[in-house]
Amino acid sequence: MALEDAKTQVDQAFTRDELRGLTHENTFGGATSFLRRRYTKELRGVDLAVTGVPFDQAVTNRPGARLGPRAIREASALQPYDPPYGWGYDPLGEFAIADYGDMAFDYAKVADFPAALRAHIGAILDAGAGAIMLGGDHYCTLPALQAHAERHGPMSVIQFDAHSDLWRDDDMDRIDHGTMMYKAVKTGIVDPARSFQIGIRTECDDYLGMSYIDARSVHEAGIKAAVARARELVGDHPVYITFDIDALDPAFAPGTGTPVWGGLASWQAAAMLRDLAGINLVGGDVMEVSPPFDTTGATAVAGAHVAMELIALWGWTRRAAR
Repeated sequence: MALEDAKTQVDQAFTRDELRGLTHENTFGGATSFLRRRYTKELRGVDLAVTGVPFDQAVTNRPGARLGPRAIREASALQPYDPPYGWGYDPLGEFAIADYGDMAFDYAKVADFPAALRAHIGAILDAGAGAIMLGGDHYCTLPALQAHAERHGPMSVIQFDAHSDLWRDDDMDRIDHGTMMYKAVKTGIVDPARSFQIGIRTECDDYLGMSYIDARSVHEAGIKAAVARARELVGDHPVYITFDIDALDPAFAPGTGTPVWGGLASWQAAAMLRDLAGINLVGGDVMEVSPPFDTTGATAVAGAHVAMELIALWGWTRRAAR
């Protein structure tokens, strides 16, 4: 059946009629959308919308994450032929998933960006769909969290990252990917007592009540210990997962703005995401994929896999009700 489909399927980003289902279009051809889902701004009947945010004007080191959404989409063309490995169900078949395209914004009006992104994610949520965001630098997570907190109250966050992003910003007005979580905690949209950071390997003077496990501890104690602690903290509270691709060691993800050695291996991240099945995931993102710093494309491949795992996680608790 797949071979027969491959003879007729082309440009599924525009031509597919049904939002559900696998795709057998040639990996190397056709118009590229995320997982060959249909590009659409019409959210009626959509369960989950994937959207790109090509913004990297908040970085402290190397720019390039504005090109992340495009690269992640291209890399994702490897995945829509089969259900994601290890999950035991097919989220692409069970749920109506659309590629909502990239957020439009004026790059020369940076001060307007936070409110615009908050409204962009809010519009998806107001339409009754879940939202998975492809970044873009990690500042983008703050407006996305604001949009989710407006609807769910203070969020639990599971943050995969080399950095805590808890740098002090008492003026609360810096558009800075290093102060994103500081502002989220200080403004009450994230509940630090119900949140957990995984893979940290840079210094932080004050975690503001957030629990964390550093990368070395994951290597030594194992993924089961990290997942157990995450589950204990978030319980059944609404959870947002933000995955900074620099959580992975530069050996696995060199294409990022602030790489730090000693990080997670790809297999560790994959296993932890799958073992989190059952948490009350309401939204998530994968951030800081910077293609100019990775000629192999491996970082974008990792980012596409993370996004697919977030989709599978989002769908896990919703499949029984369908």
